[in-house]
Amino acid sequence: MRLEGKTALVTAAGQGIGRASALALAAEGAQVWATDVNPLLLEAYAGVAGIRALPLDVLDKAAIGKLVATLPPLDVLFNCAGFVHNGSILDATDEQWDFAFNLNVRSQFWMIQAVLPPMLAKGGGSIINMASVCGSLKGLPNRFIYGASKAAVVGLTKSVAADFVGQGIRCNAIAPGTVDTPSLQDRIDSYADPVQARKNFIARQPMGRLAQAHEMAPLVVFLASDESVFVTGQVYANDGGMTI
Repeated sequence: MRLEGKTALVTAAGQGIGRASALALAAEGAQVWATDVNPLLLEAYAGVAGIRALPLDVLDKAAIGKLVATLPPLDVLFNCAGFVHNGSILDATDEQWDFAFNLNVRSQFWMIQAVLPPMLAKGGGSIINMASVCGSLKGLPNRFIYGASKAAVVGLTKSVAADFVGQGIRCNAIAPGTVDTPSLQDRIDSYADPVQARKNFIARQPMGRLAQAHEMAPLVVFLASDESVFVTGQVYANDGGMTI
């Protein structure tokens, strides 16, 4: 049990990478608070050992503060919530930009700001942020807003790491390639030809396939565990070779 005795909170844990990671953290012995804005998605955690499911809207700063105040000091925070907009800079609207930066970046800022004081008082902790291969690592077509917001996550991650490196806080990010999640399927279904759209997503993966959500979880467990005790400020590409 690599995480025995540790406490963790995962956002957007109702499905996809968030759910796979919450299950993996619990399987390694952590007490996990699995949160999501959709309470219906959390019902699947009923009876799962080591996991308490709680609704949380990460766009609500007051709700974040209220929830964190009820929890014991965390050892691990995994900021997984996010959204992908389609289009170039010429397609982007101010409303889309604001939504993406609020959900993809500001929510991480608020979550970290809430959990960091008790983490510091406890003597340390691991913060894991959801970045993307799309952003500071690689530019992808029609991902202008998403790429910009995920590049900001990298800057946020490194800044937090630098400020608290001497106080037991580690802050890292994971940068997935294309992962076969319900979110991706929703985007595929929005295309005029979903079958071709899926083929196009697969074609940009050098391994010739999409990643599965459970293939992201081991990296989250590693960054949550003491095995990564000397790692901070890093961005781990788990991308099937997209950045070779």
